[in-house]
Amino acid sequence: MSIRVNNIRVSIDDYLNKVKEEAAKIAGISIEDIRNFKVLREAIDARQKDRIDFVYHVEFNCDNEEKVALRAGNPNVKLEVHEKDGQIVYGNIKLKNRPIIVGSGPAGLFAGLVMAKNGYKPLILERGGSVEERSNNIKLFWETGELNLNSNIQFGEGGAGTFSDGKLTTRIKDKRCDFVLEEFVRAGAPNEIIYSGKPHIGTDILRDVVKNIRNTIIGLGGDVKFNSRVTDIIVKDGKVTSVRVNDEYDIPAEVVVVAVGHSARDTYEMLMSRGIVFEQKPFAIGVRIEHLQSMIDERQYGKYAGHPRLKAADYRLTFTSKRYQRPCYSFCMCPGGVVVAAASEENRVVTNGMSEYKRDKVNANSAIVVGVYEKDFKSSHPLAGVEFQRYYESLAYRAGGGGYAAPVQLVGDFLKDRKSSKIGKVIPSYTRGYNFGNLKECLPLEVIAVLKEGLLEFNKKIKGFVEYDAVLTGIETRTSSPVRMVRNEGLESTTVAGVYPCGEGAGYAGGIMSAAVDGIKIAERIIEKYAPFEG
Repeated sequence: MSIRVNNIRVSIDDYLNKVKEEAAKIAGISIEDIRNFKVLREAIDARQKDRIDFVYHVEFNCDNEEKVALRAGNPNVKLEVHEKDGQIVYGNIKLKNRPIIVGSGPAGLFAGLVMAKNGYKPLILERGGSVEERSNNIKLFWETGELNLNSNIQFGEGGAGTFSDGKLTTRIKDKRCDFVLEEFVRAGAPNEIIYSGKPHIGTDILRDVVKNIRNTIIGLGGDVKFNSRVTDIIVKDGKVTSVRVNDEYDIPAEVVVVAVGHSARDTYEMLMSRGIVFEQKPFAIGVRIEHLQSMIDERQYGKYAGHPRLKAADYRLTFTSKRYQRPCYSFCMCPGGVVVAAASEENRVVTNGMSEYKRDKVNANSAIVVGVYEKDFKSSHPLAGVEFQRYYESLAYRAGGGGYAAPVQLVGDFLKDRKSSKIGKVIPSYTRGYNFGNLKECLPLEVIAVLKEGLLEFNKKIKGFVEYDAVLTGIETRTSSPVRMVRNEGLESTTVAGVYPCGEGAGYAGGIMSAAVDGIKIAERIIEKYAPFEG
């Protein structure tokens, strides 16, 4: 048992000892009585610009914990009874071959980590390079336009999130999230992600974290093979029997976790041809917007902008158009970051945002996207959403002038529906260069209309959001998977036994944390069904 005290409010200039003092005061005990003090959550309340507070949830031990919680008579003081983790019950079906995991994004890595910790010796097959090799591939693409179709921003060790911001915020409430955060810290992530209200690792640190998780899996008996694209799965009598790698050789397997990312379009096509059932799924498309980070800091923090306890400010904005019945919202906001070229197919422009841990670059950027639905795809084919993405990414390539340059338009010109002719104080950071273009040439007209409505609404929340010089870069299309692979209650494919669709690419997650949690769930189901691999 322990005592939990929520909603401890201290000023921006107070430090952790003040939090401990306040916790003791609220609980009605002496600070000397507190043992094993731990911060569970730290958040910033910046709603009043003339006063910024830090809000904490903490946990500690003391004598007579039940009496302390009862005597406090305060809803923010609670007695925490910690449940012991249940003993793992292993299945009894013997595996003839080691489980195979296709993809090494957060879903694949955490499925592999949990299986490796329990003696299943998984084999992870990754179409892209290791994080070290992948970094070189991406650098070459940004500098020369030479795109590696298998090792890029979307594909390679760690998945798309490795070259984004490493944001760990999630809306899901799942105890497995604690395990994910703890494993990230064990692999080298900053300890603050355990309690931060908006945890992030940063792409610079995340690369080492991913590599360390890989080495942990290998140290526990697992294996990871890079540059190993699964080009086919062999199915017999409704069951998977093997996977084919690089169209060259087969690896036998009766358990295959499909943890490909949301951009594995060729893999989607292959799986569908082998009987895996897909459904269309809504997603969102739009643009990246850039402002000066100093402006966002001033709008969010007022006179406290630049305070040593405050990091680069972020925002989260939402709006629903009544006229068009579509949501418009900020997505993957990257304070102090850059807009990156994120194509995974030739002659298509895709953008994403990326920040390092310090978030200390000049610009803030975020996707501003609009929901799109099955009606927009104009086809009932399960992969119609993929073709929808491809169509507009190709238009963006043309609008950018080729060479993976991106079309750019100032917000002021976008709202007036005219092509920009010069850059103002916000310099576009897109890593393959840019040309001026009209974004209506590479996005659906209804999306353009909702973007205009949304930007004006967001300006009411953050004054200056639609300042003329703010930059829009096209286009953002990979917000989430455009498909869902159908699975049953056991989390297997409904049509091919032994295949476990997993993570964001399978349509069951949206971001690093939820993808990692889905990978853990898949591993747990496999563990419940099969005995540890003895080969």
